[in-house]
Amino acid sequence: MAEFLYRVGRLAFRRRWSVVLVWAAVLAAVGLGALKAPGPADEEFSMPGIESQEAFDLMEERFPGTTADSATARVVFIAPDGEKVTAAAHRQAVEKAVRDLGDGTQVASAADPFRAKTVSRDGSTAFATVTYEVGVSDLTDASRTRLEEAVERARDSGLTVEAGGNALASEGGPGGSAEVIGVAIAAVVLLVTFGSLAAAGLPLLTAVAGVGVSMATILALSGALGLSTTTGTLAMMLGLAVGIDYALFVVSRYREERARGRTPREATAIAVGTAGSAVVFAGLTVVIALAGLAVVGIPMLTRMGLAAAGAVVVGVLVALTLVPAFLGLWPDAVLSRRARRSGRIEQGGRADGGARWASFVLRRPIPVLLLGVVGLGALALPAADLQLGMPGDEAKPTSATERRAYDALAEGFGPGFNGPLTVVVDGRGAADPKGAAARVAREIGATEGVVTVSPARFDETGETAVFSVVPATAPTDEKTENLVTAIRDERPGIESATGASYEITGTTAMNIDIAAKVQAALVPYLVVVVGLAIVLLMVVFRSLLVPLKAAVGFLLSVLASLGAVVVVFQQGHGAELLGVEQTGPIMSLMPIFLVGIVFGLAMDYEVFLVSRMREAHVHGASPARAVTTGFRHSARVVVAAALIMIAVFAGFVGESDSMIKMIGFGLASAVLFDAFVVRMAIVPAVLALLGDKAWWLPAWLDRMLPRVDVEGEALGRAADTGPAPDSAPDPEPART
Repeated sequence: MAEFLYRVGRLAFRRRWSVVLVWAAVLAAVGLGALKAPGPADEEFSMPGIESQEAFDLMEERFPGTTADSATARVVFIAPDGEKVTAAAHRQAVEKAVRDLGDGTQVASAADPFRAKTVSRDGSTAFATVTYEVGVSDLTDASRTRLEEAVERARDSGLTVEAGGNALASEGGPGGSAEVIGVAIAAVVLLVTFGSLAAAGLPLLTAVAGVGVSMATILALSGALGLSTTTGTLAMMLGLAVGIDYALFVVSRYREERARGRTPREATAIAVGTAGSAVVFAGLTVVIALAGLAVVGIPMLTRMGLAAAGAVVVGVLVALTLVPAFLGLWPDAVLSRRARRSGRIEQGGRADGGARWASFVLRRPIPVLLLGVVGLGALALPAADLQLGMPGDEAKPTSATERRAYDALAEGFGPGFNGPLTVVVDGRGAADPKGAAARVAREIGATEGVVTVSPARFDETGETAVFSVVPATAPTDEKTENLVTAIRDERPGIESATGASYEITGTTAMNIDIAAKVQAALVPYLVVVVGLAIVLLMVVFRSLLVPLKAAVGFLLSVLASLGAVVVVFQQGHGAELLGVEQTGPIMSLMPIFLVGIVFGLAMDYEVFLVSRMREAHVHGASPARAVTTGFRHSARVVVAAALIMIAVFAGFVGESDSMIKMIGFGLASAVLFDAFVVRMAIVPAVLALLGDKAWWLPAWLDRMLPRVDVEGEALGRAADTGPAPDSAPDPEPART
């Protein structure tokens, strides 16, 4: 591996203009393809294998055209305290507002609350449902503006008027500004790390080029592969992240080799041969984590994972070819200002911050290990109370009209009104389908926790019925989940008595089923991803204990970050500091996203850091010196990469959307725990205690595993024109 990549680095350096032109041609080609390709389709979210999805599919089959994803708005009218919306003046204002709401080219209907009987029992609240002829993505800005203006005019009558529904939903979360802020923060961190504008700019330039190729390819293939606008979100974020990290690692090794007195071409080749090997295997671990999302069984998530895996592959190729080509174009530009001015490149000091920290941990491995494990374990404890769900309008800030509309409906019609259950009765096996549907409705209506059951609506054949069930509790309440379970548990008895079968769907039931499926898929996903990564790391490090240690450390950091998310977003401790106004269940996909993304980044840090230790060990360094060498050469790179990621993810906490806040907080805390507690503290402490045993591999397993040269042994020592890499004295032995 190292010898092959060494030749790749030399070739890219020598044919630098050709490499740059090839990448420019690739970018132009996929960019042209993206411009000519049809636009991406709307995301069709589906969850095969759950009851609510099967019920929804049955509705589409038996009631064709009635379950289309049309845009809707629910406009809520609240009378002043002590008054009723049924009063003559208020009723007139509501009816006028309904006429205004129905006046639009894309409006299909606007239901009068007095005719539709959508007035609360106490008469204080009423709502009108506006249905559009098109879906949310096809709703024009003019239609949204007309809706907002109609609501504003209705407020002039003295009524409190709020609007909810997907017609007002903004498309997407954080936009390009978040990426721009991330690049700016990365530039500052890289500049401080390298002390050179060129050295800081090169990783950014190559990372942006790689992301450009990846995103253009995704757009070009969106029509053919059925990709949506959301598919590339994860690809852009991770493509930028790993692109910077991988280029950073190669450039850092190049500067190190130049400091040893090697020529630019030789330094580039060795950097690609050694650091490039670590980049390849780090990239493979990320690809495994992302491709493993297919285990969850959510098509949308699978497409996102595969697209992001493709972006990571592009990032690896850019680091191995485009980065050395740029080093060939400007061989001295990435060096420090002092080196460029004096013309003399000095090797870095032996006792930098990374080496001093490693020496500290090596002298006190047990206290450091206990402090790290106990601390992360304490943070992980709240994860045992994790409740999954899909927060809706109730999680939005009170400044949003959707949140105020949600609260008004809950107060006027009951907390369960915002999350009705939809029951689909299939009476084809019953002697009297309509009588069977009526019996099902009565039995469900008698279940504890049900407030009302709507009249049934039948299909053209009269064999399939649909009706709504309003629970007594809110959609995200645990009691609502228990109610859904209770209704499903009653099914065998009801079906045997009526001959008709029924299933439950609707947004609330769908969210409950998704949460259950994700929880069930989490353990298999971890087994597949972590198991494959352990095998890969055993091949890289020729060790049994180092990969196991890496996996256990990752699990600690992920559980600790999940615990932190539960503490803030579910239990509410410190929520006000982050602007979280409503606590509740954790987003169902959050654990999967957290595991997949953080696992990839954690293994990046593991490979970058431990590969230098392994390299020193292979070249004869003692276990203690190998740890110090790894920290001396890689700690700054790992810290810089982690700071960039933390800053980028933490920027999402400033978003108004509660789910975006949750994702940003979870990812930032996970990277913080993994990079600074696990990789920088627990890893050296464990290696100090293991000593030579850390690199032990059973003979039978050693024979089975393929051999790859990550340390650069095949490059030979003939090219070593500089001083020996590890001439520093051994640190003090570990105190056990």
